[in-house]
Amino acid sequence: MAASELYTKYARVWIPDPEEVWKSAELLKDYKPGDKVLQLRLEEGKDLEYCLDPKTKELPPLRNPDILVGENDLTALSYLHEPAVLHNLKVRFIDSKLIYTYCGIVLVAINPYEQLPIYGEDIINAYSGQNMGDMDPHIFAVAEEAYKQMARDERNQSIIVSGESGAGKTVSAKYAMRYFATVSGSASEANVEEKVLASNPIMESIGNAKTTRNDNSSRFGKYIEIGFDKRYRIIGANMRTYLLEKSRVVFQAEEERNYHIFYQLCASAALPEFKTLRLGNANHFHYTKQGGSPVIDGVDDAKEMVNTRQACTLLGISDSYQMGIFRILAGILHLGNVEFASRDSDSCTVPPKHEPLTIFCDLMGVEYEEMAHWLCHRKLATATETYIKPISKLHAINARDALAKHIYANLFNWIVDHVNKALHATVKQHSFIGVLDIYGFETFEINSFEQFCINYANEKLQQQFNMHVFKLEQEEYMKEQIPWTLIDFYDNQPCINLIEAKMGVLDLLDEECKMPKGSDDSWAQKLYNTHLNKCALFEKPRLSNKAFIIKHFADKVEYQCEGFLEKNKDTVYEEQIKVLKSSKKFKLLPELFQDEEKVLSPTSATPSGRVPLSRTAVKPAKARPGQASKEHKKTVGHQFRNSLHLLMETLNATTPHYVRCIKPNDFKFPFTFDEKRAVQQLRACGVLETIRISAAGFPSRWTYQEFFSRYRVLMKQRDVLGDRKQTCKNVLEKLIQDKDKYQFGKTKIFFRAGQVAYLEKIRADKLRAACIRIQKTIRGWLMRKKYMRMRKAAITIQRHVRGYQARCYAKFLRRTRAAITIQKFQRMYVVRKRYQRMRATTIALQALLRGYMVRNKYQMMLREHKTVIIQKHVRGWLARLHYRRVLKAIVYLQCCYRRMMAKRELKKLKIEARSVERYKKLHIGLENKIMQLQRKIDEQNKEYKSLLEKMSNLEITYSTETEKLRNDVERLRMSEEEAKNATNRVISLQEEIAKLRKELHQTQSEKKTIEEWADKYKHDTEQLVSELKEQNTLLKTEKEDLNRRIHDQAREITESMERKLVEETKQLELDLNDERLRYQNLLNEFSRLEERYDDLKDEMNLMVSIPKPGHKRTDSTHSSNESEYTFSSEITEAEDLPVRMEQEPSEKKAPLDMSLFLKLQKRVTELEQEKQSLQDELDRKEEQALRAKAKEEERPPMRGAELEYESLKRQELESENKKLKNELNELQKALTETRAPEVTAPGAPAYRVLLDQLTSVSEELEVRKEEVLILRSQLVSQKEAIQPKEDKNTMTDATLLLEDVQKMKDKGEIAQAYIGLKETNRLLESQLQSQKKSHENELESLRGEIQSLKEENNRQQQLLAQNLQLPPEARIEASLQHEITRLTNENLFYEELYADDPKKYQLYRISLYKRMIDLMEQLEKQDKTVRKLKKQLKVFAKKIGELEVGQMENISPGQIIDEPIRPVNIPRKEKDFQGMLEYKKEDEQKLVKNLILELKPRGVAVNLIPGLPAYILFMCVRHADYLNDDQKVRSLLTSTINGIKKVLKKRGDDFETVSFWLSNTCRFLHCLKQYSGEEGFMKHNTPRQNEHCLTNFDLAEYRQVLSDLAIQIYQQLVRVLENILQPMIVSGMLEHETIQGVSGVKPTGLRKRTSSIADEGTYTLDSIIRQLNSFHSVMCQHGMDPELIKQVVKQMFYIIGAVTLNNLLLRKDMCSWSKGMQIRYNVSQLEEWLRDKNLMNSGAKETLEPLIQAAQLLQVKKKTDEDAEAICSMCNALTTAQIVKVLNLYTPVNEFEERVLVSFIRTIQVRLRDRKDSPQLLMDAKHIFPVTFPFNPSSLALETIQIPASLGLGFISRV
Repeated sequence: MAASELYTKYARVWIPDPEEVWKSAELLKDYKPGDKVLQLRLEEGKDLEYCLDPKTKELPPLRNPDILVGENDLTALSYLHEPAVLHNLKVRFIDSKLIYTYCGIVLVAINPYEQLPIYGEDIINAYSGQNMGDMDPHIFAVAEEAYKQMARDERNQSIIVSGESGAGKTVSAKYAMRYFATVSGSASEANVEEKVLASNPIMESIGNAKTTRNDNSSRFGKYIEIGFDKRYRIIGANMRTYLLEKSRVVFQAEEERNYHIFYQLCASAALPEFKTLRLGNANHFHYTKQGGSPVIDGVDDAKEMVNTRQACTLLGISDSYQMGIFRILAGILHLGNVEFASRDSDSCTVPPKHEPLTIFCDLMGVEYEEMAHWLCHRKLATATETYIKPISKLHAINARDALAKHIYANLFNWIVDHVNKALHATVKQHSFIGVLDIYGFETFEINSFEQFCINYANEKLQQQFNMHVFKLEQEEYMKEQIPWTLIDFYDNQPCINLIEAKMGVLDLLDEECKMPKGSDDSWAQKLYNTHLNKCALFEKPRLSNKAFIIKHFADKVEYQCEGFLEKNKDTVYEEQIKVLKSSKKFKLLPELFQDEEKVLSPTSATPSGRVPLSRTAVKPAKARPGQASKEHKKTVGHQFRNSLHLLMETLNATTPHYVRCIKPNDFKFPFTFDEKRAVQQLRACGVLETIRISAAGFPSRWTYQEFFSRYRVLMKQRDVLGDRKQTCKNVLEKLIQDKDKYQFGKTKIFFRAGQVAYLEKIRADKLRAACIRIQKTIRGWLMRKKYMRMRKAAITIQRHVRGYQARCYAKFLRRTRAAITIQKFQRMYVVRKRYQRMRATTIALQALLRGYMVRNKYQMMLREHKTVIIQKHVRGWLARLHYRRVLKAIVYLQCCYRRMMAKRELKKLKIEARSVERYKKLHIGLENKIMQLQRKIDEQNKEYKSLLEKMSNLEITYSTETEKLRNDVERLRMSEEEAKNATNRVISLQEEIAKLRKELHQTQSEKKTIEEWADKYKHDTEQLVSELKEQNTLLKTEKEDLNRRIHDQAREITESMERKLVEETKQLELDLNDERLRYQNLLNEFSRLEERYDDLKDEMNLMVSIPKPGHKRTDSTHSSNESEYTFSSEITEAEDLPVRMEQEPSEKKAPLDMSLFLKLQKRVTELEQEKQSLQDELDRKEEQALRAKAKEEERPPMRGAELEYESLKRQELESENKKLKNELNELQKALTETRAPEVTAPGAPAYRVLLDQLTSVSEELEVRKEEVLILRSQLVSQKEAIQPKEDKNTMTDATLLLEDVQKMKDKGEIAQAYIGLKETNRLLESQLQSQKKSHENELESLRGEIQSLKEENNRQQQLLAQNLQLPPEARIEASLQHEITRLTNENLFYEELYADDPKKYQLYRISLYKRMIDLMEQLEKQDKTVRKLKKQLKVFAKKIGELEVGQMENISPGQIIDEPIRPVNIPRKEKDFQGMLEYKKEDEQKLVKNLILELKPRGVAVNLIPGLPAYILFMCVRHADYLNDDQKVRSLLTSTINGIKKVLKKRGDDFETVSFWLSNTCRFLHCLKQYSGEEGFMKHNTPRQNEHCLTNFDLAEYRQVLSDLAIQIYQQLVRVLENILQPMIVSGMLEHETIQGVSGVKPTGLRKRTSSIADEGTYTLDSIIRQLNSFHSVMCQHGMDPELIKQVVKQMFYIIGAVTLNNLLLRKDMCSWSKGMQIRYNVSQLEEWLRDKNLMNSGAKETLEPLIQAAQLLQVKKKTDEDAEAICSMCNALTTAQIVKVLNLYTPVNEFEERVLVSFIRTIQVRLRDRKDSPQLLMDAKHIFPVTFPFNPSSLALETIQIPASLGLGFISRV
């Protein structure tokens, strides 16, 4: 396809612009060949006519599709040209905040002028081991590529970092070295990597300075070679420096500074150690104040000085040398302040006692007069004579500056030498990686010798770069078997020849320097004569004869000739140097100049002796005889050229990697892109040349599989063949007719520039047509659906409207008919009303007229009567009016007083009303008022009823009176005829009637007023009641509100307390997990150090090849050290102190013997304590005996003798105790005085004495115990004997009777006594008879008991005889059965005996219980005695066996044969096993070897029960515990732990082995807990299991050791599974297309990424799931605890999620909508796996939450503020940095997707500004959750476990 065919309507192009360099525009119509003008429209909407060049008719460059904008590799762009490169860099830098971009083999780094969080150790770990194209561009990716190629290709590497000042070269080189130091580590303990990094602050302080373009500009070039050994660990480094800018020492331009070290010194001048330097502010010195900018914003020079000194100390520069360096630097500053006074035009002098020079001489240790003399004079030497010539002031100043520069340059070289010595490798170097940090191409307004050398070096580097790029292109074409055609590229060899060839610029400069009167002007003329008009690259400025122009590869540069000769010669007066060399007080100063003649360049070329490291093909030339004397006379240019040639040879011998640093703007604004400056640097650094070389050939390269996957939409079904390569060929031949536009390689398709864009256009057109067809179909379907809905709605509306109209017509007819009827009745009603009104009017008129006449007559009668009444009432009214006024005044006064009192009361009520209690009181008061009012109403009702009764009575009386009157009237009427003459009487009667009528009317009116008043009062009362009810309800509502508020507050307080409790609980859990994690990390570190120690120990053993003479004893109890604290911790501090003091010096030599001593000492202490308790008991018994002796004085002499004998025994015991104490103290003293380790060795005197003492003490203790028991029984008998006798009736005392008889002198008394004696005798006889009977009865009962005891004895003997015939087990059962039967019979007998007396029976049962308790105690004592006797029996049996062996040796064989042999039949019985395994002590190593070291987990896990080794080991421990052999227990446990560690060290990479021993270690730990005897662990045991608990030893501390071992095994298991899963995760979770066809492959550049198509060798999601199944099945087979499996699965899922998310955050091509859908599908598959394995509650799903949210973030809409709010609320598991990173990296795969706007990202950042989360970008993939081992008891019975023969454990037996 022709290129012109792409210029169609809507195509976008780039046109030149003076401001923006290139501006985007859109074609308004198609371009046709021959058109001279293009109709364009700019992005801002302005139309433009672009005129084509009439000569070249070159069309403007096309713009790449938006899908390709922002690519990681510039070579992936379809159109490779300058505007495309510039736009791609700008979009990545400004919009995506990405500072790194690949351009083929070059990494373009743009300085952001801002600290970015992309250089942490987590980022280093993420890039470690990754292919260069698999991750986003980064300096770490380049460093990893160099490191990997060094290891893979066995070839040295170089990283060339170049760029302008301020572009970030030094920082990039620093990060590259940090990467090597972190990834490789150090091969020795000297921390070489730290020293390599520590060289940076030193070199920056002495070689970096502030310029107008950069605050930390490197003013020298350096090449650091980092050496590696065969294991590719850092062993050393070496540094070469190039072209130090010495002129900066004496001169700085405006706004610039001298080297940092001078300002650091001035800032630290106040330190005590710097007082002797006599420094001050930087503005006080001429060499530091010229730039006028002594301070850098944000930099603390004093703090930097501390860092510099620390780095010097780390690199081995001692404090004395450091102070020497600072003295020299301070001397340079003081030298700059030296001034000269002119004596005449040709001579000058230094002022006398000039302070700066005095300080300089004091610091340098030279004579003042000598230095002052040679600063103003010089020596001229001829062939015959030597002259001393004075110099002018100007020459003296120049000489002073030259001396300062020379001193600084030599100091710089000296420091570099010492840094190299510190970094020098102590072992042989295998390979190296060089990092070249060198100045970029420079052009200023005034360019001098320094810029010339810098640009010359860049010409050489550019040439090497071009050749390398060309070579790589050629290798790629040849590898793919593409026809190779020579690509024309810019060759800068002519420019290099112009500079360095014979008669070149440098050659002419050196020649001019040799001339006696050479000058810059004469040199310029030679240049003009030699090269002007002869070399196209050399030009002469029009307006200058002291300058020249060279056309470099980047730009034309005009150099000013002034100063070239002086800088090239770099002359320093020899006499001044000799004065400095003669310094005797300052030893460092002569060192700077002693090897000066050996140094290649005083301006810091490579010193001799600093040869390149091994494996470099470059060797320095051998020095010829006599050359050393002339070496120092070489010019700077010549030396620089030689060092540059050496550098180029080194680079050519290595594989180079290129980093081009770009400065985005000159103002150091963060993330600000200046297109003009960027283009200028891109042209200068060779990036555009790389683009041009790539574009000249086939820049776009696709594998066949990637091409097929991307452009599958352009193929028809019949075009797809089984062979992908042939399919692609067929399709390409149809799509692109011109076969020159592409080439088919072996594995790739090569396209020329623009062809991929054409294919993308075709693909987009096809997709667009498909989209249009889909849109057409869907829109038609939607319109049909809409039409059907509208038609249906119209019919429905018509139906309802027509019905409505019909109903309205019917309603109209009904209304018409009703109106007629209404009219009829209305008219009739009007006529009738008119008639009725006329009739009523007539009647009313008549009534009024008649009434009027009657009323007039009646009024006349009333007037007179009313007048009298009015007078009465008026007078009464006046009296009442006066009364009311007085009353009103009184009431007013009362009201005023009551109002005042009411206001006071109101204030009190308001105060009280604020409390709830007031409301309650008010409520109570109102209820009382309501009750009172109710009572009042009731009283008023009663009054009202009484009034009504009175009214009724009055009416009754009135009616009676009226009846009487009526009767009277009737009677009068009847008698009217008789009393016609009594007219007056009638009138009077009428008056009385009228009066009565008035009274009646008055009564009725009063009744009405009373009724009205009653109604009014009732109404007021009801209103008051209603108001009170309303107030009551209001108070109730307020009360309810208050109660509700109190309840709400209580609920809120409760909820807040619960929330706080939950939060505190969570915090405590987090703290616990943190503490557990910290402890487990310490264990991990401890195990690592332990392994390191073992490795070093093995290496030491290997190194020691000749064994030492003599027998070397191996401790058999070496492994018992770990549990010695079990015993030593029980010793008191006072007793343990001397032992500890003795133990420390001899701990290393004989730790086991000392532990034995501690155990013996503990045993002696126990014996002493037991003796002390016995002594206390004896003292107590003795006190009781003394008290009993005091109570009874008359004791038989025999009892006193016995007591004396017992007291003597006690005294003897006390003396024996004292004797034992003295012996123990003497023994301790002897041991503490003798510090030799032989003292405690077995066989030593102290050892034998201690054993003898122990034996004697134990025997003495047994004897004393027996004696104590005898004494106890005697004391009890004494106590019984001391009690007084109670038999008072006995009269057998002969002495008393004799005394009574002697007193009886009288006969009468004797007779009476005789009578009494007779009576007494009779009484005694009767008593004797009764006693005799009772004695006979007792004798009979005793005989019966004797008979029963004899029978019982016979029965016991029979049973004993029967039992003796039974086996031991049956014997025990029979005896137990017999004892049970006997006790049952005895209980039945006593129940029958005491059936009538329950109290006696209860007392009997209590005594029986006491007896049982005593028997149990005796049984325990007997058990202990039996165990001890068994041990003694074993010892005796062993001795007897040895004696028998000795006797058998003495017996002749004949004697043995002569003995008769009797055959014995031994019946085999079933044994009742106790769940123990017995083994011999010497078989312990064999047990560990067969059961641990040589055991194969696969066979055990499949064929035997899980945890079998753990059960076997525990059963062996049980047997050792049963024997009470602490040494055996300790030895077995220690050997087990060491064996497990050894097998894990040997096969620690095998998952099955680690899982197997993790499971068995946990099971062993659970067994130790389950059978420990502690109640907390015995809850789930069976009674049989409880019998198997350990009886003699508490192994809690060993449980802790095993727990720590289990944690270490768990961490090793996590590392193993991490190593297995790590290669699968990225490929399976990110790169592999689980849902085929969703994500298309975008065009890639030279840095090809790992293909996402599933080839045979790539991992898929199924691979990960298969591996997870394998892990899970192995752990289940090994019997691992379910809780532990959950923790392992959680850790695995965390690793999967963290690694996937980290790679997603570092890969721009993975951040797309389709990839988000792939990730979510993959996560759903993992969740399905969790559900299948019933592990959803393990917490594994929660670890994937950040990855799930990142995938959702890729898929959600990202446009509006609502979308931003949704994203912020959704992504709570992601940090702000991660969310912004994903949005910045989001890249559309197709043109139909839209990019995320920068404004939207800013909105997200603003919304997340207050979120407090970690600023770290990547997740810590190495994080290990703290592990716990919940107790899981086993239901397996130990006695049922069988030992398979396959384990080879025939030497152990079940017990």
